[in-house]
Amino acid sequence: MTEADHRRATIGDVARSAGVSRATVSRVLNGRSTVDAALVARVEATIAALEYRPSETARNLSLGRTNTVALVVPDLGNPMFQAILRGATRAAAEDGFQVLVADTQERPEVEKRAAIDARRRCDALLLCAPRMNDDDLAEVLRQARPLTIVNRAVDDAVPQVAMDYRHAIRLVADHLAGLGHRRILYLGGPITSASNQLRLRGIDDAEREHPGMVIERREVGSSLDAGWEVTDDVLESGATAVIAYNDLVAIGLLSRLDDLGVAVPGRLSVVGVDDIPFARFSRPHLTTVSVPQDELGTAAWAQLRGALAGEAPGEAVWVQGRLVERHSTGPAA
Repeated sequence: MTEADHRRATIGDVARSAGVSRATVSRVLNGRSTVDAALVARVEATIAALEYRPSETARNLSLGRTNTVALVVPDLGNPMFQAILRGATRAAAEDGFQVLVADTQERPEVEKRAAIDARRRCDALLLCAPRMNDDDLAEVLRQARPLTIVNRAVDDAVPQVAMDYRHAIRLVADHLAGLGHRRILYLGGPITSASNQLRLRGIDDAEREHPGMVIERREVGSSLDAGWEVTDDVLESGATAVIAYNDLVAIGLLSRLDDLGVAVPGRLSVVGVDDIPFARFSRPHLTTVSVPQDELGTAAWAQLRGALAGEAPGEAVWVQGRLVERHSTGPAA
């Protein structure tokens, strides 16, 4: 038994045994039509005899691809973004792609460089809820295609998928109006968040559609700590209900209210957005808007797969949620 029998066959072994060049073997492996049919048959027979298995990494490099895509998110600690990642990863795997993740930790100033660098290492880019300014985003769109944008509408002709947070807030406002709430406090998210701007439009819609309803706006952030820290201001506002930017803010608020012995919903109703897994385990269970999070990731991959194939982008995909009524909302005090 020779040394070659103890090791895995290489492309050089195939070339020597078939009496052809390594380049010819490579062209056969990549399915190129410039190789004579007789040579193709000889090389394929040799590959079978030697049980040669090409290196996927080397093959991808020869084709100029990595079979990976990058997903850039502002905060991977947010279960909402985790769910989008899960949906995109599952869908991409079915097409033989892997997803690599970059977390910019809610720092808009690093997003442009992170997105461009990630794209250089991968075949394409999923840009999720970018916080960067319009000029930086335009530069990313110029340098990083093919890409898909999630939860930020742009005028450029690129694939786009977004949750309709304007509609989500209107669902919440209708629910609170039906419970008799007229003085409401909105705890807004990051000022650079496009989805926060959609929520604010929903707030404007609600005030127009429900005469006598006043919704005070306050920028707090997007984390559990943000909800916890704003509790005293919430109680001093005189509001009978709170609409939180997301479930994390709402749950942070609920936790602090519980510490203070404030009755929810007896004294104050609280509503979130996203329906993260923690929402149904909070005390009381959180009323929120269920966002089809995995669907956002799946739809984003479908758009990106089309872009990788050279297809022209179609219209933006808008996803709508549904109200999930639990125990944190009740009639106005």
